[in-house]
Amino acid sequence: MRSLLSLLALIGLALPAFAQPVAPVRAPLIVLAYHDVRDDVGTLADRDPDATSTDHLIAHFDWLKGNGYNVVSLEQVVQAGQGGAALPPNAVLLTFDDGLESFYTRVYPLLRAYNYPAVQAIVGSWVDLPAGKRMPYNGSDCDRSCFLSWDQVAEMQKSGLVEFASHSWALHQGMSGNPQGNLLPAAAYVNYDPAKKHYETEPEYIARLQADLEHSASEIAEHTGVRPRAIAWPYGAYTQIGQNVAASVGMKISFSLGDRLPKVGAGGTIPRLLVSGNITANRLGWLMRHLSRTDPVRAVQVDLDYVYDPDPAQQDRNLSKLLDRIKRMHPSHVWLQAYADPDGDGVADAVYFPNRHLPMRADLYSRVAWQLRTRAGVKVYAWLPVLAFRFPDGKDLPSLGGEPKPGGDHFRLAPYDPKVRQMIGDVYEDLAMHADAGGLLFSDDAYIRDTDNLGPWAKNTPGQNTQALIDFTRELTTRVQRWRPQVRTARNMFALPVFQPNAEAWTAQNLAAFNQAYDFTAIMAMPQLDKQSDKISWYRNLVHKVAATPDALDRTVFEFATQNWRTNKPIPSDEIGQRMRAVQAEGARHIGYYPDDFLHDHPDLESIRPYISASDYPWPEPAR
Repeated sequence: MRSLLSLLALIGLALPAFAQPVAPVRAPLIVLAYHDVRDDVGTLADRDPDATSTDHLIAHFDWLKGNGYNVVSLEQVVQAGQGGAALPPNAVLLTFDDGLESFYTRVYPLLRAYNYPAVQAIVGSWVDLPAGKRMPYNGSDCDRSCFLSWDQVAEMQKSGLVEFASHSWALHQGMSGNPQGNLLPAAAYVNYDPAKKHYETEPEYIARLQADLEHSASEIAEHTGVRPRAIAWPYGAYTQIGQNVAASVGMKISFSLGDRLPKVGAGGTIPRLLVSGNITANRLGWLMRHLSRTDPVRAVQVDLDYVYDPDPAQQDRNLSKLLDRIKRMHPSHVWLQAYADPDGDGVADAVYFPNRHLPMRADLYSRVAWQLRTRAGVKVYAWLPVLAFRFPDGKDLPSLGGEPKPGGDHFRLAPYDPKVRQMIGDVYEDLAMHADAGGLLFSDDAYIRDTDNLGPWAKNTPGQNTQALIDFTRELTTRVQRWRPQVRTARNMFALPVFQPNAEAWTAQNLAAFNQAYDFTAIMAMPQLDKQSDKISWYRNLVHKVAATPDALDRTVFEFATQNWRTNKPIPSDEIGQRMRAVQAEGARHIGYYPDDFLHDHPDLESIRPYISASDYPWPEPAR
């Protein structure tokens, strides 16, 4: 069910603009996630975006059989992960969510005909829906007849073909996740009580999940005689904390939704390919063979300071303007500022989310990030400093360079100090606890000068300092992963170390090391920062230098300035577009820009859209 939350479209069904061919990969295991199966699914559009027509499901099963894929049971997956018999080549696990009646009437007969095992994840409260009560389900108005009965569940369990998992008892819903009332997945976020103006604490969150998942597991065991060993997280959203709770009630296997390849026996949650849009067998086959692809990034970096306004009505107008612009522009990513920086010095004196150590300018990040994801359909990365924090109760904390001169380096805390590491880590974890963090963008303050107060790092080589900073960002990522296990990472990098490798000595930045450590490296393709001439040849040369590092173009985002940092004047939109096309012509796959001044339409929307849109060059063809 995704009527409340459109984040479920985690697997894009259209190849983005400028996509380059990727060699097909046969994974050790592919897990497919289906939902409703009906005979009357619309050919062009349907009220239920996750529904699959019966004839398409038959075609999927035929395609699997005809192309050498082997449908396996969950038991086979478990045994393989525990060192037992290896999975057969091209293994596929079939899963179905929501406990819909169509699983019994349409899917179960096909499983028997093909002798295909499957997992069905049921929502207990939906199966228990009282007679006469109705509920919305993906564009339909459902009563008790929409869902399986416990008698049907028991019958299919006895067949040996179907294993039942939990989809929670009553967590498959949105709940208030912030003061603005945005609905977030109940299993993966802390609840906000507007009457008490109180966020659920971690112990309260754990107790709520514990009660629900124990209820679900006990009920399934009561009706099938078997306690479930797996949970499919509603909406694919989960936390490591919740994963531990599920394991404590016997569900040590968990499924999410995502575009990463499963790792049999590696532990953690198994990502599944969401089958939606009533796709054809050939299209499904293409997706299965290209799960390891990296789609081109089209990133727009946004200052949340531009949205914030002390007047709530004006703030709402600002947000509406941003959402409308991003939706019309259709980039793939928004890198969204999560800290307040009204003076533009790059230092976090306050943030836009509840936390332990810094003033909260406004509880705004969660609202904006969620609406960007659900209304504009983009992936949102939280943009935060790594070292540039000023804590009110941290005046005695050591810094790397002290207070900088005007126009000089950032104020940066010393990352070798344990208290600094703890406090910054607390801020990152608090962000993840209170807001969606699909990704992290580590800001451009993460550098080390050879003239800095390096303390115990003073004897390090440049490469060791580079790695030490990388290790610190990994520590921050680990803190975030308690609440957002699927978080992706990107890190800003100056262009100078790409042109001059010896610059690592006074930046602690190295492209090859970054590309191994992060999902993406965002090189600031901004010659003014290095006092270089702003010519097209500079950008082309930058691409050539990046390409000299093996596979670097697949992991590097070229981020352009929309403002001349020397003159503080806007760069004309057509010039920005020309620079983007120039680097693409040299082989760059991923591009972005900063800042997006959506309040004053710079870059001009119609001018920049053909360059930054992730739509099909840049808009899809009309339906015929």
